[in-house]
Amino acid sequence: MSNISAPSADAVTIHGTVAPGFDPVREVFAENFRDRNELGAAVAVYSHGEPVVDLWGGYRDTDREHPWEADTMVLVASGTKGMTAAAIAVALSRGLFALDDRIADYWPAFAQHGKGKVTVRQLLSHKAGLATLDGRLSPEQIADTEFLSDLLASEELDWEPGTRQGYHAFTLGWYASELLRHTDGRTLGQFFAEEVAEPLDLEFYIGLPEKIPTERVAELDAFGYLDMLLNLRTLSPRFVLSFFNPWSVTSRALNVLDTRRPADLNSPEFRAVEIPSGNGIGTARAMARLYGELATGGEVLGLDEDVFAELIAPPVPPSGARRDVVIGMETAYAMGYSKPSPDFRFGTSDAAFGTPGAGGSFGFADPDVELGFAYTPNRLGLHLKDDPREVALREAVYECIERRSSETDSPRTRP
Repeated sequence: MSNISAPSADAVTIHGTVAPGFDPVREVFAENFRDRNELGAAVAVYSHGEPVVDLWGGYRDTDREHPWEADTMVLVASGTKGMTAAAIAVALSRGLFALDDRIADYWPAFAQHGKGKVTVRQLLSHKAGLATLDGRLSPEQIADTEFLSDLLASEELDWEPGTRQGYHAFTLGWYASELLRHTDGRTLGQFFAEEVAEPLDLEFYIGLPEKIPTERVAELDAFGYLDMLLNLRTLSPRFVLSFFNPWSVTSRALNVLDTRRPADLNSPEFRAVEIPSGNGIGTARAMARLYGELATGGEVLGLDEDVFAELIAPPVPPSGARRDVVIGMETAYAMGYSKPSPDFRFGTSDAAFGTPGAGGSFGFADPDVELGFAYTPNRLGLHLKDDPREVALREAVYECIERRSSETDSPRTRP
């Protein structure tokens, strides 16, 4: 690995290391600051279980007074789902429950309002019909485990389970946490910390501990609601109009926190509680390490072979329309992860799995080439998928892998 500490054209210094053959990733990372309005960010890559890219640069605050450091963490929004899904994969491997088990068999109160037959698999593939919540939750309500459990159990179905799929933007993590709590006794944040983060030495938290200094966490430069209306092209008019319709499934799935603007997630109150679908805070290094482990079979985490087979299997579509009820585009999900779909291509095949986060963060595993990738910015972009900053980095990584592969006469790969 070569150490890097060199200024880019606009005087933003890029720090970190790249392995031989991955220097182009550093160049693209510098281009993001020069050409793509980057504020602060990190990118990390594991290849065949080894770190090959670990870069950071820019500023961790919107006033550009404090540089992004090696240990700077940032909130990755729905990128958290990938960490949550890893915890569930570990729980499945230990036999706490099975994919085709009914959730109500472990959590009887969940059976209310016709939910008795909903399976773990349906929940993890966003087909459970439980995408929305009635009302908005404060940090105090989220921290009240019994209150949240009762609220989730009392929710009615949004559609017949299995017939449609729709992004369970916030509810997926909370339902998964309750399933764990009823089978293991720990919340998802606790289980992740002890059974995933600790074995892999990951700096990633679902519910930020008080011991973490405030200056370790980057400030989000978040867009506002007016920005959404001004960026209909990148967000899609269908999605934006549904978001602002308070009666739509989209609005009721995404507007579940008692916030006035996305930047409110910067507050210590929201950082401290467990939102396993949306407020994970960590480093790109930690996310890439986890995805690199998953891409190579998850031996350190003790993943069962059958569980790994489910992770890399092609997604099974719902019995009805494939268009996502919540975000309005064709999607594919399995095991708590997004899978490659016609509207969102990543990886070398359907074996890939990962989770993008609102604003541009993205982490994924590509088992075909044993790759783990993570990108974490603090300036949130306005794209439903394929943020240009992340795409440029991802493409550069695959070009480096392809070049390496051709030099060693191995099968060529494509992004």
